[in-house]
Amino acid sequence: MQPDSNTALDVKGLDLKEPDLKSLDLKDQDLKIVSLISIGKHPTSGRARRAEQDGRAVELGMVLAEATGDKQNLTVIHAGDSQLATRQAALRSYAGMGLGAVRVLQMCDSADAINPLSEYLYKHAPDIILTGVNSESGESSGMVPYLLGEALGWPVVPRIANIVSIKNGVAEILQALPRGQRRALAVRLPFIASVDNAAPAPRQSAFGPASRARMDQKVFSADVDAVRNAWTELPARKRPKRLKVIKATTGAARLKAATAKPQGAGGKVMKEQSAAEQAQAIFDLLLEEGVLR
Repeated sequence: MQPDSNTALDVKGLDLKEPDLKSLDLKDQDLKIVSLISIGKHPTSGRARRAEQDGRAVELGMVLAEATGDKQNLTVIHAGDSQLATRQAALRSYAGMGLGAVRVLQMCDSADAINPLSEYLYKHAPDIILTGVNSESGESSGMVPYLLGEALGWPVVPRIANIVSIKNGVAEILQALPRGQRRALAVRLPFIASVDNAAPAPRQSAFGPASRARMDQKVFSADVDAVRNAWTELPARKRPKRLKVIKATTGAARLKAATAKPQGAGGKVMKEQSAAEQAQAIFDLLLEEGVLR
């Protein structure tokens, strides 16, 4: 459940400058931070990889842990099947950022990971849980932070760009808004936050630390997601674009809308050309817009 200004969250302002993460000092605080990761999927090749948003969640968690003076305050968790070599390599790419270990809650692909995750997090009681906005494979619904927030009773802050400070159990957060704007929020610990693409980019993954990192696996039993098992997955295909609908009420307004020069740079008005040339131009436009194939 997303918090509002009457509970754990307060709105502070807009258009704030990005803080200097190196100046963040949390050495007097014993914070427990968890970053949840998933198996990413390259958009072109489809190969397993480090997910972009999850990598940013790990980066932000590492910065917070380093600010406390103890890197062990960060725990990176993956819930799912990690037996395949390609998935192991993808998880180790997170460890290559400088992690000593990656904790894996091992379960089958058809399992619902929310209950095991919520039980594990409730038992270990972290102060901050960081996730990506949505995964690059699987359901990719973006519902994990909200379902965890509902199960744990914690506030959820969506699409954060940074954590400015943490004082007296209250974190000041920058939330990413459209067109590069930022909103300053104050939320009381513990909380769950999804990390936006506007957050600092993850550091480079090195092969040496990735190969030396421990994969702490613990087998969990989870309920089978019967709804997901009934789905049929097909490769996504490009959908045709919808043309702009002219909502004019009078004949004069419709004529003006049809003959007016488009605001974009690609439009043109054809008056002197023959009917065949005009028809060909319309046909080419429909092909370009993806209406005809």
